[in-house]
Amino acid sequence: MSRDVISDEAWAVLGPLFPAVKATGRPPVDRRTVVEATAWRFRTRAPWRDLPERFGNWNTIFKNFDRWSKAGVWARALEQVQARAHQGGDVNWTASIDSTIVRVHQHGATLPRDKGGTVELQEVRR
Repeated sequence: MSRDVISDEAWAVLGPLFPAVKATGRPPVDRRTVVEATAWRFRTRAPWRDLPERFGNWNTIFKNFDRWSKAGVWARALEQVQARAHQGGDVNWTASIDSTIVRVHQHGATLPRDKGGTVELQEVRR
């Protein structure tokens, strides 16, 4: 199986999280194709216009992605998948933040040192 294809087991979980197909109007693009194309695009960091032809028209894929993003579909899908993984004990929520990568905002680094703290601490510093 190609890395571009979502397995049937994964799609069984993901598929219901995306909007249902409308009964009227233009025939929609297959939801699974849009999700696979979006995954390919973000994994490769390629521009939308560089989507392989097997996914169809790049603009159609982008419009579906953008509409779903604005409607919160992607966020809800992520929440549902994370909740399911958490229930199954597949997620470890421990995070380790190394202070060498935490930076102060550029304007915060130039503040005078007598700001903040209690009065007692400010008197001690003088």
